[in-house]
Amino acid sequence: MIKDLMLLFRKKERVVIGLISGTSMDGIDAALVKIRGKGVDSEIELLEFTCVPYTPEIIARLGRLQEGCTPGDVSELNFLIGEAFAGAAQSVMEKAGLAPNDVDLIGSHGQTISHVPPSAGAGIPSTLQIGEPDVIAERTGIATVGDFRTRDVAAGGEGAPLVPYADYILFSKPGETKIAQNLGGIANATVITESIDGVTAFDTGPGNMLMDRIMALSSGGSERFDRDGKEASKGKVNEALLKELLSDPYYIKQPPKSTGEELFGSAVAERLYGMVTGGKITLSDLMATVLALTVESISLSYEKFIFPEHKISEVILSGGGCRNALLVERLQERLGGIKLTTTDSYGIPADAKEAVAFAILANECISGNAGNLPGVTGARRSVPLGKISPGGLD
Repeated sequence: MIKDLMLLFRKKERVVIGLISGTSMDGIDAALVKIRGKGVDSEIELLEFTCVPYTPEIIARLGRLQEGCTPGDVSELNFLIGEAFAGAAQSVMEKAGLAPNDVDLIGSHGQTISHVPPSAGAGIPSTLQIGEPDVIAERTGIATVGDFRTRDVAAGGEGAPLVPYADYILFSKPGETKIAQNLGGIANATVITESIDGVTAFDTGPGNMLMDRIMALSSGGSERFDRDGKEASKGKVNEALLKELLSDPYYIKQPPKSTGEELFGSAVAERLYGMVTGGKITLSDLMATVLALTVESISLSYEKFIFPEHKISEVILSGGGCRNALLVERLQERLGGIKLTTTDSYGIPADAKEAVAFAILANECISGNAGNLPGVTGARRSVPLGKISPGGLD
């Protein structure tokens, strides 16, 4: 086992699978990546990508976690999601025509079910991702790195965002300052400067999470998102409600900061949807308003925390929100003349970037490098991220 890991450590080029399920909790993104070297000079080539939806059982079990659960429920779901992640790794290998022996490493973010960062100001700072890495390693026979966020929290950091390290490797260019804006369940922005020491990042607020949850509630679960913003396009923004939503103290809190389900998840979506069932607002108007919340919270965060310090040449979008044509259109309108593009123009599909990032972070872990950016997360120091589950021993 130790010999195999040492051989892996010495390799100059690795084929790595990155796996993640985000705050939308609807499935797994799997990216197969060739990585040459390590650190900020790494060369990244995306070989294949696939999305594997969660089964109805997993979606139902995740939903019940928000309502209350036993330790046994969490334990079972940890292994069940581990099986699903192993299946996603096998799917992307099959799609690429590769066998497990062709792959050196898997980096699995897992599924976040709790995130209580120091900035929350309540409870013991902690974070929990499930999707047991040992199950993935056992099913695939491939060494698996998991549990990336906990070490940063242990070092006093937010545990998020972690993707900025990869954003710098993927998108930095001498003489330019860009923003990599992820439109996942939670939206987060990375300011990519010429030097990695100048990189900053933070969660701006809700991305697709509220829109997705409200659509699921309104359709009885048959619609998981507002395709191209069609429902929102039929409505009108309720300015009073938008003002109320934007009054949340999170938006004016100084970075480093991160957020998730606890602030912008099911409880908020259910309260807002209750306004529809109570006849206070139409579904279309509510969807138009929560879409505007995403646009405004992103734009206001730029104006408050980024534009005073940086001249931005380009905003690079990624995440599922890129598929919402109305969201992208409204964001471009709000940002004015700033160039808006997607990661597709850099050779990485918008849905794939986060999975690619965890392949990169796994490569850093197995290379013995730190993977967090203390200036981003607020950690006391740079620390290695992830725990290694060795692969097959036969």
